[in-house]
Amino acid sequence: MSDDLKVTAELRESFGKGAARKLRALGKIPAVLYGHGTEPVHVSLPGHQMLLILRKSNAVLELDIAGKGQLALVKDVQKDPVRQIIEHLDLIVVKKGEKVQVDIPVTIEGESAAGTILNQDATTVSLEVEATHIPERVTVSVEGLEEGAQILAGDLELPKGASLITEADVLIVAIAVPAAPVDEETEAAEAAAEETAAEAEAAE
Repeated sequence: MSDDLKVTAELRESFGKGAARKLRALGKIPAVLYGHGTEPVHVSLPGHQMLLILRKSNAVLELDIAGKGQLALVKDVQKDPVRQIIEHLDLIVVKKGEKVQVDIPVTIEGESAAGTILNQDATTVSLEVEATHIPERVTVSVEGLEEGAQILAGDLELPKGASLITEADVLIVAIAVPAAPVDEETEAAEAAAEETAAEAEAAE
């Protein structure tokens, strides 16, 4: 595992909003670690290091808690909606070789046929993967695809060892031709002509 994901976690004994505010003022992030039938463990994590790690989704951390190592998957990130600072993290205990269910971003590459546009209907897919081998993304190519082409979740090429949890018939990408632009002046003239004709008929 990358050294970037090795994080020293400090056990915390003070809880509540006030204690959490004090931690954040010290540049730390409160977190709770749970799973596998263990009692929840409340810790604080180094704020700057976690900000760098959380740039990527589904980070698996190698925690050092009072000298004891533990793998943990970042399950939930709670942010202040206004200031966008991280207020709290939920971590799930994981073991090497264990499989977990995660949402993976879908990245589009290539260009569809000339004159077409692509509509990405789903930006993530749910996969079951090994906790220590979570892919950053699933890539799908639209190179040269014509109008009407569709790519479903079941069509995706998944990383080795990954299983699809999302329904296979979920639409990921559809290729279409953009609608012709509406000429507002022409449309207004046609509407006026129809109205005049209607008025003439009514007069007769």
